[in-house]
Amino acid sequence: MTGRTAGRTAVVVGGGLAGLTAALRLAEADVRVTLLEARPRLGGLAFSFRRGELTVDNGQHVFLRCCTAYRGLIDRLGADGKVKIQPRLEVPVLSVDEHGHYRYGRLSRSDLPVPLHLSASLARYPHLAPADRLRVIRGALALQRLDLADPALDAVSFGEWLRSHGQNDRTLAALWDLVGVATLNARADQVSLALAAMVFKTGLLTERGASDIGIASVPLGALHHDLAGRELAAAQVEVRLRTKAVELKPDGDGRHTVRLDGGELLTADTVVLAGAQDTAQALLPPESIDGQRRLSELGYAPILNVHVVYDRPVLRRPFFAALDSPVQWVFDRTAHSGVTAVHPGAQYLALSQSAVQDEIELSVAELRGRYLPELARLLPPARGAEVLDFFVTRERTATFDPAPGTAALRPGPVTRVRGLLLAGSWTATDWPATMEGAVRSGHAAADAALAAAGRRAPVDRGDGRWPR
Repeated sequence: MTGRTAGRTAVVVGGGLAGLTAALRLAEADVRVTLLEARPRLGGLAFSFRRGELTVDNGQHVFLRCCTAYRGLIDRLGADGKVKIQPRLEVPVLSVDEHGHYRYGRLSRSDLPVPLHLSASLARYPHLAPADRLRVIRGALALQRLDLADPALDAVSFGEWLRSHGQNDRTLAALWDLVGVATLNARADQVSLALAAMVFKTGLLTERGASDIGIASVPLGALHHDLAGRELAAAQVEVRLRTKAVELKPDGDGRHTVRLDGGELLTADTVVLAGAQDTAQALLPPESIDGQRRLSELGYAPILNVHVVYDRPVLRRPFFAALDSPVQWVFDRTAHSGVTAVHPGAQYLALSQSAVQDEIELSVAELRGRYLPELARLLPPARGAEVLDFFVTRERTATFDPAPGTAALRPGPVTRVRGLLLAGSWTATDWPATMEGAVRSGHAAADAALAAAGRRAPVDRGDGRWPR
C-alpha cells in the first residue's frame, strides 16, 4: 500500500480479537503494523488446541445475530461460510425433577414484532407456572423502558432490580439467569443492571432476529488463528508470536519505545495495548488514564469447561440448557473435533459452566464425580455409554467481573499519552466481556489513533460487513 514503508508505524500488544481488529484496521489505513502476542497462537481466549487426535475449543464461544462487529470480523477473515446462525432463535431447555420426571421446553421466537415475537414461546414454557410467566412479561416490559444511557443503572444489581419489579427465585432461575449467566458470566445478584439491561434489550427486545444464536462450524483456531494469520499477512502486518512486551516508554514527542522480553526495542508512533487488563496496567505509564490505580479493582470472573467423549451418541440436539442442575449448557462438538476418526461412532460433548467461582479449583476427579452422574440423569442414553475421555479446561480470568460499579472502572480507548490507546473487552464498550465487545474495542482504538493522527479511518457500516 502506498506510503506504508515511509509512513506511520504502530505496535499492537495482544493478538486476541481486539488486537486482530485494531491491527487490520490500522493496516488498511496504510499504517505499518507490528502485532505482538506472548502466546504461540492468535485468538486470545477464543482458541483451539490439540489433545492427541482431538481438536478442542477452550470454550463454547457463541455469538448472536446482533453481534455485527464480530460478524464483520468473520466476514473480513473470509470465514462467513464457517459459522452458522440459527434461522430463528431456539434454545432447548431441559430439567429433571427428584422423581425422575422430564420436563422439556424451549425458548424461541416467531416473526411477530418485538416483544410479541417471544410471547408464544413464553406462553408454552413449562419451566414457569402461568403466574410466573406473567411476572416475566411485566419484567420485560419494565426492562424495555430503561434508558441504557442512565449512569445510575450501573450502581444497582440486576437481581435487586428484578425483585423490585415482581420477579422471584423461579423466574430468575428459569429465565433471567438462564440467559444472563451465559452472556454475562455472573448471576443476577452479582451483575450490574447496566450491563444486564444492555444484553437483554439488545438481544431480546430490539429486533426479533437479534438473539438468533451463531456457532462456529470449524475449530475456533481455524478462524481466529489460521484465517486471521492469513489476513494479517495479506495486510502486511508483521506478526510476532511468543513475543512479550515488558516495558513501554513514550518519549514525549509522540513516539514510543516498546522493550521486548528478549531485550529488543521497537519504536512506533502508535501503541495499542490490546491484552488483558492486568497486562495493560503493567505497561501503562503513570497517570495515563483516570482512575488508573483502581484498574485492578475490575477483577476477573472464571469459566469452566467440562469435556466428555462417549463411545456412542447420547445427545440428538446441537445443544441444550439445563435447569435445576449443576449443568448449565451442553454442546455437541463432535463434527469438527476429529473424534470419530479415532473412535468411530463416538460423541464429544462440552459443558460450558459460567459464574463458577466455587468450582474453578476443584480437581478433575471431583468434577468427574459431579458432572458424569448429572449427565446420566439428564441424558438417559449416557447411562449405558462408556466414557472414553474426560477432561476440563479452566479460564480463571475469562472475563472481567461485571459487578455493579463496573462502568467507572472501564477506561475508554484514549489515554493522556499521545499515540497510546487501549483495547480489549474490558474497556468501555458498553458490552459485557464478549467477542463482540472485544472487536468493537479494537475498532474504537484504531479509529481514535487514526483520528488523532489526522488520518481517515475506513468506514465501518456496522452491518456485519467489513469495509474494503
